[in-house]
Amino acid sequence: MKLFIAQFNPVVGDIAGNAKKILDISGNAYKDSADLVLTPELSLWGYPPKDLLFKKHLIKDQYRILDELAFEILNKFGDLSITIGIAEEIHDAFFPNLYNSIAIISEGKWSIIARKIILPSYEVFDEKRYFRSANKVSVLRKKFKDKFWNIGITICEDLWVNENIEGRGKHKQNPINDLKNEDIDLLLNFSASPFTINKPYKREKVSSYAANLLKVPLIYINQVGGNDDLVFDGNSFIVDKNTKRIKRLKSCAEQNLCWDIQKERIPLNTIKSVSELESIFDALVLGVRDYAKKCGFKTALIGLSGGIDSALVTVIATAALGQNNVFCYSMPSKWSSKGSIEDAKELSNTLRINLQTIPIHKIHESFANELIENLNFKLQGITNENIQSRIRGTILMALANSQNHLLLSTGNKSELAVGYCTLYGDMNGGLSVIGDLYKTNVFNICKWLDSNDSMSSREVHNLPSKCKIIGDQILNKPPSAELGPNQLDIDSLPPYSKLDKILKGIIEEKKDIKQLEMEGHNNELIYKILSLIRNSEFKRRQAPPILKLSTQSLGNDWRLPIAISNL
Repeated sequence: MKLFIAQFNPVVGDIAGNAKKILDISGNAYKDSADLVLTPELSLWGYPPKDLLFKKHLIKDQYRILDELAFEILNKFGDLSITIGIAEEIHDAFFPNLYNSIAIISEGKWSIIARKIILPSYEVFDEKRYFRSANKVSVLRKKFKDKFWNIGITICEDLWVNENIEGRGKHKQNPINDLKNEDIDLLLNFSASPFTINKPYKREKVSSYAANLLKVPLIYINQVGGNDDLVFDGNSFIVDKNTKRIKRLKSCAEQNLCWDIQKERIPLNTIKSVSELESIFDALVLGVRDYAKKCGFKTALIGLSGGIDSALVTVIATAALGQNNVFCYSMPSKWSSKGSIEDAKELSNTLRINLQTIPIHKIHESFANELIENLNFKLQGITNENIQSRIRGTILMALANSQNHLLLSTGNKSELAVGYCTLYGDMNGGLSVIGDLYKTNVFNICKWLDSNDSMSSREVHNLPSKCKIIGDQILNKPPSAELGPNQLDIDSLPPYSKLDKILKGIIEEKKDIKQLEMEGHNNELIYKILSLIRNSEFKRRQAPPILKLSTQSLGNDWRLPIAISNL
C-alpha cells in the first residue's frame, strides 16, 4: 500500500478553496500511484475555525462540496482514496452538535471513518465549545491492492496520553490503550498541532510511545501555515514499530510525500537537526507571511528605532515578505541618540529595504505648546514620554491606512508582561511579531542571526550572507526607549537577565512566591513584578494578536480579569 502524506496550508473557512487544494494534491498522488491520501485534522476547514462552525450555511456548503469532490476524484483518479478532516453534524436536540471527524472519499462516495475522542480545552484550545467527544476508538478496515488492512485512527489530542512525556496528566481517557485490542497494522494521527518551543520533539516522543505500545508503524500528519496568532509548523513524520524515524517532512513548508509501507522501512541514519533558535525564527517568518497573505496585505510597515526589538522584527518581515515589501520609518525625537539613528540606517542598508526619516521633535513641541496654551497643562514625566510614543504610533497608523501596509508591533514579551509599553503608541499594529519572546530571547536570536550557524537559514530566506545582519552596535547597545534624557530600561526595570527568569516562572511555569524565593529571587522584586503584571492587564487586552511560541503566551491563552483585587 502506498500512502500519500499531504502536509498543506489551508485557509480557515475557505471550504471551496481547501477542497480545490485537496483535489490538486490528489492529482499528484495519482501520478505517484498512491492508494490513500492523508490530509490533516479539519483539513476542509483549516484549523482552528472557531465560531465559523456555528454558521449553518458553511456546514451545508461542506456537505455539498464533499459530494462534488467525491464525484471529481472518481472521474479523474478512479479508485484513489482520500481522507479529509471535517465537522460532522449530529442530528439531535443537544449542543454542541458536531463531531471533529475524518471522512474518506472512495469510489465516488464519502463516509465517516473516525471521530475525535479527546477534546482539548487548555492553552488556545477550546474544542468542547464546538464538538462532542466520540465514545470509542476508530479502525478503518479496507482492502488496498490485494490485502485487507486494519488501520487505527487517532485525531491529534487522542495521541497525547502519556503524562511522563507531557509533564502532567491531562486526560483520563486513553485511546492508545483501547487500540491494543483492535489488532491494527498501522496507526494514523491526523493533527493540527501548533508550534511551540520543543513541540516537535514532544510530538515524536508521544508518537514513539504509541508505536512501541501497539507494535505498528505510525504516520503523523500535521497542518502547516499561520492562522491568526497560531503557527503550524508541519514536521509530519513516520516512525516504525521500533520507534525509529523513517521519514520526516519539512518544517514550516508545504510538502507531499509518498510512502510504500511494504517496501520502505529503512530508518533514517542522518536527519538535519534544526536548532531551537532557528525553529523559532522560521515559525515567526511563516507567521508573518501567512498573516499578511491571508488578511490581504502585500507590504509591512515598521517603526525602526535602531533598537534590537524593531531590528529583529524588520529582519523577520524582510524574510517573510521580501525586501521590496518592507517599509520602515525612523522617527527621532530630541532624545534619540545619534547612534540609534545611524544604526537604523545601517540595518536598512544591509537588508536593502525602504527607510524614511520623519523627525517628531517639532510635532512634540506643538503638542506641548497647545496643551499649555489651551489647558494650562504642562507635559512632564511619563505623560511626556508617552506622548512621543503616541505621536509615532499615530504617524505609523496614518501611513498604514493610506498605503494598505500591515503595521507590525515590535514589543517583546518582557515589556508586555510588565506594561513597559504605550497604548496607542508602540503597541499600535495589526500583529505583534515578537510578543511571545522575552527580551533575553530577542538577544539570543539576534546573536544567532549574526553567527555562522544561521547561514543555511539566511539562504532559505534570501537574507544577506556576507555580513552581520543585526550588527554589534545594536547588539551591544543598552536597551532604552529613548523617551527622556539618557534614559535606560534599567532605570525602571531590573536587568532583563533577572526579570525574564522571574517572568517565565510566573507566566509559564506557574510558580508561587515561595518557589521563586527558594530559587534565590528577592521577595520585594517578586511582588513588584507581580503588581506590574496585574496592573498591565488592561493594556494587553488592547494589544494586537501575538504570534504564539510558548506554552503560555500573553495572547488568547492568557485569561485573567482586568478588575482584580491585590492578590
